[in-house]
Amino acid sequence: MSLSRRALLALSTNRWLRDRATKAPFVRRAVSTFMPGERLEDALEAAGRQQAQGIRTILTRLGENVTRMEEADAVAQHYSEVLDRVKAAGLDAEISVKPTQLGLDLDRAQCARHLQQLVDRADALGNFVWIDMESSSYVDPTLDLFRRTRERSPGVGLALQAYLYRTAADIEALLPLGPAIRLVKGAYLEPPDVAFPKKGDVDRNYLVLSERLLGEEARRTGTRLHIATHDPELVGRLGAFIAERQVPSAAYDYAMLYGIQRPLQQRLVRDGKPLRVLIAYGESWFPWYMRRLAERPANVWFVVKQLFAR
Repeated sequence: MSLSRRALLALSTNRWLRDRATKAPFVRRAVSTFMPGERLEDALEAAGRQQAQGIRTILTRLGENVTRMEEADAVAQHYSEVLDRVKAAGLDAEISVKPTQLGLDLDRAQCARHLQQLVDRADALGNFVWIDMESSSYVDPTLDLFRRTRERSPGVGLALQAYLYRTAADIEALLPLGPAIRLVKGAYLEPPDVAFPKKGDVDRNYLVLSERLLGEEARRTGTRLHIATHDPELVGRLGAFIAERQVPSAAYDYAMLYGIQRPLQQRLVRDGKPLRVLIAYGESWFPWYMRRLAERPANVWFVVKQLFAR
């Protein structure tokens, strides 16, 4: 991992920097590149614009590690209302939630109840719920949460991170369930005994894992893959694999973030490829934004330098 990426990931948890950055107008303007606004209304309007362009949506409210169960209750209620508003607006928009938003740190049983309530509501509305994966210490409880919910309903999917050594084994254990998996590279600061430190190794693992999930054996179980990468080379290589193996479009989606690689997004849509773009919103955007900066530190390091210069 490069020094600049490591530094940006470390700064993502710095409270002093968060307080300073969230009040800086130029930072708030820069954040608008990656999110249309802090309000749900902003996200729904952007989802409508995307849908008109042939792009489907995933909605996520930023925030993690709530410290009071009342906060987790409010998050669960908020997402339930999001599902209702998506239905009323006629949007093809799923939701993605972090377990620590739903109270995983506080009461795992209550977190599971919150998630099940959301999945039940999504089922009733013909929608779908994704579970985000957080840092490596949360992998086991998140997998347990997914399995428990998946036993009751197929309308739930899980994000897995290609930079973790363990992910290959986790995928093999999940395949009998016919899971929906959103495969990301990973955006948290992890030690080298837990995650591949070199980008090239992460990219190779991402390709291997994706091909496994797109393969005939996985498809026979009903597995569905979200190819969640902005890397044009990986998109191209996996596109070739899909064409060669004649993978049906029902077995995969490309998944990207709002505001990132827009020309690539437009090309995928022109080529008739299924694409979902994640739209984030909410006031707790600083850690998420810093992780986005860490994905392309050479281009955006000036943001952090400007913060310290003010």
